[in-house]
Amino acid sequence: MTGLVLCGGKSSRMGSDKGLLRLEARTWAQTAADKLVALGLPVKLSVNKEQYGDYAAVFSESDLITDAALPELHGPLLGVLSCHLQCQNEDLFVLACDMPLMDAGLLKDLLHRHRQQPSAQAWIYTNDDEPEPLCGIYSAKGLSGILTLLQQGRLVKHSMKYMLDHLSVSTTALQAHQKTAFRNFNAHAELNGM
Repeated sequence: MTGLVLCGGKSSRMGSDKGLLRLEARTWAQTAADKLVALGLPVKLSVNKEQYGDYAAVFSESDLITDAALPELHGPLLGVLSCHLQCQNEDLFVLACDMPLMDAGLLKDLLHRHRQQPSAQAWIYTNDDEPEPLCGIYSAKGLSGILTLLQQGRLVKHSMKYMLDHLSVSTTALQAHQKTAFRNFNAHAELNGM
């Protein structure tokens, strides 16, 4: 299994690259990567071509995966499938960089579920019955199937949530006290009190 930190967003509402914002001396991308490394995983970071130079100044270039030439795709699904193309035999533990409050215990529980339910193709949490696909584990086999659907023109929507409709998914509902961990931040005004 490989950890994948998704950093490839435009951060247009934030006004600066969210993955390079700092939380106590560490960038958000480093904070997310550290949590995956703590699980014993090698970690890659998904970036777009415009971000590559800025991230190469902070991370090893060998840890960066730039978006593949899949012109019909954008957003998180492009980052996930770009990594899958480079690590085709690896399940991917995906974590978005803009959830800096993610609890390490929730990540450990997700990894435990992956081991306990090997027949699933995706392992995620749900928040009020809605999936939280930007913190989840995706099997190599499941991602290969999604890539095939894309290549055949049968993936009519290109969102992570739509992708889940085509996978066998193991879900766990978040408890009220766990929901803060999934808060993502999109504007500077939301950072007050962090």
